[in-house]
This record gives sequence, C-alpha cells and structure tokens, in this order.
Amino acid sequence: MKTAAIAQRYLDFFEKNDHVIVPSASLVSDDPTVMFNIAGMVPFIPYLTGVVPAPHPRIADVQKCIRTNDIEEVGKTARHGTFFQMLGNWSFGDYFKEQAIRYAWELLTSSESDGGFAFDEKDLWVTIYETDDEAESIWRDTIGLKPERIQRLGRADNYWHTGQPGPGGPDSEIFFDRGPAYGKDGGPAVDDSRFMEIWNLVFMQDFIQNVQSGTEFDIVGELPSKNIDTGMGLERVAFLKQGVENMYETDQVRPVLDRAVELSGRRYGAVHEDDVRFRVIADHVRSSLMLLSDGVRPSNEGRGYILRRLMRRSVRAMRLLGVDEPVFPALFEASRDAMKESYPVLEKDWAVLSGAAFAEEETFRRTLAQGSTILDLALNETKKGGGSTLSGSEAFLLHDTYGFPIDLTLEVAEEAGLQVDRGSFDTLMQEQRQRAKADAKGRKRQLADVSVYREFRAHGETGFAGYSDLQTESRVLGIIIDGHPVQTASEGDVAEVILAETTLYAESGGQVADKGAIIGAGFELDVLDVQRPVAGLISHTVHVASGSVAVDDRATTVVDAANRRAAKQAHSATHLVHAALRDTLGQTATQAGSLNRAGYMRFDFAWSQPLSTDTRSEIEDIVGRAVNDALEVTTRIVSLDEAKEAGAMALFGEKYGNVVRMVDIGGPWSRELCAGTHVSTSSEIGLVSLVGESSIGASNRRIEALVGQEAFRELAAERTIVSQLTAALKTPRDQLAARIDELTANLKAAEKRVAQFEAKEREGRVPALVEAAQQVGAYRVATADLGAVGSADDVRTLALSVRERLGTDAAVVAFGGVASGRPIVVVATNDAARAEGAKAGALVRIAAGVLGGGGGGKDDVAQGGGTDASALNTALTAVVSELQGA
Repeated sequence: MKTAAIAQRYLDFFEKNDHVIVPSASLVSDDPTVMFNIAGMVPFIPYLTGVVPAPHPRIADVQKCIRTNDIEEVGKTARHGTFFQMLGNWSFGDYFKEQAIRYAWELLTSSESDGGFAFDEKDLWVTIYETDDEAESIWRDTIGLKPERIQRLGRADNYWHTGQPGPGGPDSEIFFDRGPAYGKDGGPAVDDSRFMEIWNLVFMQDFIQNVQSGTEFDIVGELPSKNIDTGMGLERVAFLKQGVENMYETDQVRPVLDRAVELSGRRYGAVHEDDVRFRVIADHVRSSLMLLSDGVRPSNEGRGYILRRLMRRSVRAMRLLGVDEPVFPALFEASRDAMKESYPVLEKDWAVLSGAAFAEEETFRRTLAQGSTILDLALNETKKGGGSTLSGSEAFLLHDTYGFPIDLTLEVAEEAGLQVDRGSFDTLMQEQRQRAKADAKGRKRQLADVSVYREFRAHGETGFAGYSDLQTESRVLGIIIDGHPVQTASEGDVAEVILAETTLYAESGGQVADKGAIIGAGFELDVLDVQRPVAGLISHTVHVASGSVAVDDRATTVVDAANRRAAKQAHSATHLVHAALRDTLGQTATQAGSLNRAGYMRFDFAWSQPLSTDTRSEIEDIVGRAVNDALEVTTRIVSLDEAKEAGAMALFGEKYGNVVRMVDIGGPWSRELCAGTHVSTSSEIGLVSLVGESSIGASNRRIEALVGQEAFRELAAERTIVSQLTAALKTPRDQLAARIDELTANLKAAEKRVAQFEAKEREGRVPALVEAAQQVGAYRVATADLGAVGSADDVRTLALSVRERLGTDAAVVAFGGVASGRPIVVVATNDAARAEGAKAGALVRIAAGVLGGGGGGKDDVAQGGGTDASALNTALTAVVSELQGA
C-alpha cells in the first residue's frame, strides 16, 4: 500500500465518520517561539486550549512536520526522520475516549476491502496512563483486548501537555509487535524497538498548573470541554504495510536512496556506514525539498540555517560515498517524483524550488573548495613543525567560520597521515552551544502561552474597519499589562488593549502596523504597535499618554492619515514591482518576502544573478508606466480555489484560509492574495525609485525602493549633488560621468607614480639599514624606527628586503613605523635565526605588548601594533634584549 494511499484511506475513514478534512498547515509554525510545526497537534493548539473557537467539532488531517533535535540519529534507527507526516483526528468538545478508541481500533483492524489497514489484532498492544482506569476498561471490556497486552506507564510516557499551564491529559498509545527478530518479548514497556508505536490517542481532560517539566506539574481540575487529539505516524504505518525494514525504504523515500546508490556506485546493504549515509541523504533531501516548498530558503540563521544544515549534510554524505560532482539535480528530482502525488505543488513550483536547491549546492561546493585549501595549509604547517595532530582550534575554525564539516576534516587529515584533536574540537563545540543557549536564555523553549487571550477571543474576531475608514468607535474588551489581564491602565503605563473593532492595521503580509491613537472620555493612548497574537484577534500595544482607561470603556481608534497614505503607496508599489519583475525576468521570479512602510518598500524574490543596470531601468520603467496609466485597484473576497483559478499570486510559506482577499491592479496584470491596505488607483502611488538591489542568499535577491514623497526627496538630493559637481568641475551635466572617469583615471595614475617613488625611496634606504645592523649574541640584528609610513605593508616590504640582504647568517630584522597615528612593528627572521630559536611571532608579541597592543604571525615574519606610538623605540629595544638573553 503506497504512502499516499494510506493517507487517503485514513482521511476517507474519518470523512465517512463526520469529520471535516482540512489541509496541512505549513511546516513554518505560526508560534513565535518555535521555528517549525514539530508535531501534528501544534497548528491546533489554539483550538485545543480554547483560545480560538474551533471551526468544526470534528476534524481530520495529514500534517507535515519537521523535527531536527535527533538529527544525529537519522539513518541509524528505523524510525528517526527529520520530515514526517502525522495523520490526526480531532474532537473539540464532541466525542471522547470511547469513540476515539473505537475509531482507532476499527480503522487499524478492519480489512483492506472494508477501508481499513488490516493489522492483525494479535500484533497490537496498548499503553495507558498509570491511573486511567476508564481507558483500561474500554480497551478490555469494549474492544476486547487481552489484559496482558494493556500496560500502564507514568507521566513520562503517557501524559500530554503543552509545557504551559492549561489543558493536558492522559494518553493511550497503540503499538505493533514486529516480532522476535527485533527484540525481546514483554510489550512496549520492555522493548520499544520490537514494539513500534503507531498511534497516540490523547484524552485532553485536565487543567494543570505549576508546570516545571514534562513530568512535574499539578493536575488541579477537569476541563469544562474535553477534547481528543490523536496522531498516527504515516511513515511508520507505511513501512509496516509495505513490508520494509524502515521508513527510508518506503515508496516516498527509497527512490532518493536508490538514486544515491546509482550515483555512488556502492551497494546498499553491504557496509553499515555507507547504509547510514544513504539513509541520511534520502531523509535530508526530502526534508529540504519540503522546507523549500513552504518558502524556507538556506541562510545562516533561524529556519534557513536548519535547511542549510540538512542540505549540506546531504552533500557531505555523498562526498563520503565518493561522489564529488553536483548531486542535487538528480536527488531532488527523485524526491519530487516520489512526493508529488501527495504534494502536487512540488511539480508546479519545480523551477523555483530546484533553482534554490542547486544554487545552495554550488555555494557549498565553493565553501568546500575554500575550506580544503585552508585545511591543506594547516596540515602542511603541522607536518612541517613535526606534529602528528591537527589542533582542535584549527578544525573548529574550519567548521565555524568556513562551514567545513568535521567529518571531512577527519577524512582529509587521515589521508595526510595525521590525526585531529577531536577532544579539543568537541570542547569548543560544546562551548559554542552553551553560548547559544545563554543568548537564547530569555526565549521560551516551549510553545507560547497565549491563554491570556482566550477570554477576549471568545467575544469573536476583532472587526477591522480600516479598509474604508480611518476612525471608528469601539469598546475596550480587555487590558493586559506584563502578560496579565487587568481592569485599568493609568497614565504612564504601557499595556495591550483589546477592542471589539479597530481601524488600526495590525502588522502582516510585509506591511508594518499603523501609527495612531486610541482616545475616549478622559484618556488618550499613543499606539506603539498593532499585532495579531492569535488568529482573529487584534491587540494594540499602547502608552497611556493621559488619563486612565478601563475595561468596557468606549474608545475611538484614530489612524495617522499621512502615515497610512504613505504605507498604502508603498504596499501597492510592491505589487507593481512584483508584476514588473515577472514581466522582465519570467514567472520563476517569485516573491520570497517583503517589507512595506511609509515611503519605503523592500521586495525579496527568487533569483540567483544580480540584475543588470538595464534590467533595473526596465523594471523602473514598467512600474512608472503603470503609475502613469492610473490602473484601477480593486479588492474582492473570494474562495481560495476561485483565487487560484483566477491566477492570483500567493506568498510562499504564507497561510491562507478558505476565504481570501484578492487585490487586482489593472485587472489580471497584478493579481495577488493580500490583506494589506492599498491605494484606489496606481497613480496615487506617485514616484517609485529603485535605490538598491542585492543578494540575500544563494538563490534570493532583494530590491529596495523609495516611494512617493520619499522618492522625490531622494531624487531632489541627488539633483543638488549633480549641480554642485557640475559647478565645481565646470562640466555640463551630460559630460559629468566622462569627466569623473577622467579624473579618477588621473588620480589612479598619480597614486601609482607616488607608490613607485615611495618604493624606490624605500629601496634606497636598504643599504644603510643593512650597514647599521649589529651583532647581538648569535644574531645579526637590524632595527629601525622608520617614522611616518603609508601602511604596515611599507614596513613589511622594507623588513623583508633587509632580511634578504643580510645573507645566510642568523639574522633578525625588527622595524617600526607610524601609520595613521598608530604604531606598527614587523619582525622578520631567516632560516639560520630560526634554527637558533628566534621566532618572529614570539618577538613581535613582546614588542606589541610594549606598544599597548598585540600581534602575531608565523615564525619567519610577523606583525603587531598598539596605541602608544611614543614607545616604538622601547618596543624595538625589547626585541634586542630578548635576543641578547637567548
């Protein structure tokens, strides 16, 4: 049974049993404290906690999930994967324990011809919470499961909660016995490798407080409305139904593994280490493709870092399998074909997704080439110094700064006959993790506690009247200070204010929040921010400028009209730029994010090459024509399917409901799903001036533009500068660029002549400096304070010239100078001096210490500096003294 068929069979069963089927939420979590949806229940937490009313009493879905906390276990076990799919059925105040257990048992044990999965009852075991007599009774007396196959476990195994005060409850897990070949008998309490968990039924019935950990909390009462939250692992059911050994060999994953086998020429099942690598590749490529499809792009932080790590681990594993050429074109294509039946968007958006993947591989290949060069130098230095072990600090530098994997460092070092100080490397890695934990100390690691908004959300959605009005009268539903509901807020307080209706736009879709005020009888509130903490609720962060505001007060929201007008211009300009980009570059130049505020817009899009000056001008020209044509801007509320049929553009990774707002500018010329505020006609946008275009990653570019009055001010400032230049250079405006090029060329030529003169002058000083060298112990030592110099390179060049003239006897050169007011010292030694023990790096550190600074370098030449230029002669004398004592 194919994985897609298993999922469909699950949904069909629950649809037949009066559940509304909903699509998977994005992998990108709405919760600000977690990056991804790490479990099937995460998107439903607002409904499970009662903060947001559930749209239906019964729901079923297949939820995409990403979990990377066990990334090092991927490929080593049968069940660890970074991307997985959870089959879930949900009851919000409807059916409870008995019906949830009946549904699970019926679906698992019914024949395939009756729509079930045909698991043999004798192979199924269950666990229940240690005090849940009701669940045991249902399993034993209603289902007929033998008592010896029902096991009671404690909180660590069979109790679920969010990690916050609020709802929780016992659960019952269903396990499949894989047989004696996979471990010892005795049920899941004895061996969870042989007994594989396939379904978890959570009975959300308790209210908990004083949560200290997963097992430390107090159950303080029952919930007034009980919920069912279940999850069945699709990949686990798939590999059991398909008769394979693990999830990597199922139909949605195995094709990538097979392609990796083909590329490497090695056999799967022959060598354990190779098998682990094949499975890592199969898992990580699929996870990467799914993350890309939900709008995540490789980067060095946040979600992008997780994606980059998965992709680079795949490349690394292929390299360890002996494949050095690009592999993503073959591997990602195999994953697309395996997953497209379940996720058709992978084929539809293939050009964009593959472009991002291939660009990241090329970037990493360049990183590997650079890292290999640096590693080779480090290995040669280690060998030259007679060492047999590369230091952990050098291995960490390669990993941390250049992204060079430690596995490759170990491999290359072994080929060179050297070891790596892995213990030191691991210590440095642990220190880095501890620093990262310290940086994140203030962030919650559990799901965000939004229960404070439950009471306010129960009044219904916040009405937004801001599309048509700038003011509206409303009522204060709630006030929150420091995360706690209060009845009043007084002058000087900063608080959140929840209103029944508002005209103030909450930040979303790239558009920043409105500026404005909330006023009422006896109070005035300055609006600092407007956000949507939970779906359907708008919260205003305010500073109480005067008076006191209380719950149930009447209040009027007042939008800053000038700021709103400029923000609308910027947001509509973003739509024009998007349309112009697609006209110019093609349909693959899709939006990857935006920011709109008064007078400014930023637009990120999928593209891997810099835009030429001509292309930028063409985009500006298209936008200018659209503004000049006064295109009508219209909005319509339609179903998501209608919007898609009409060709509306949607932002990658953005969540949309079944009913959406579609914004047209000039009809189909620009048609996007958007909840932002917009002008009535494109002519209201005014001037749009592109001021920047840059890279924000291997496959993404960013355009920045000024809009309206801000664009006019920028161009006026540039006109003033041009006028000043034409006057100063006595050159007509149309000849200004040529005149500046001429002056620049003349300046470069003059600088070159000056540099040649200075080099000749320096070379002329060499004989005198050589002549002045003195014998100091075993060394011939040349020292000099060169006075003012152009740069440290001048001192270094002169020191190396003098060292060469001093011949083959042990010689040390220590020169100093002052560049831009700061002292510089350079020490150079020849082979004979180093054989006597004189090391340039050690000597320069002595001199730099006298100057109040530091320095370093290799044994043959080193450089340092400091802050006290008056101590330069003393610093050089310190070098001589060190050599005298040697």
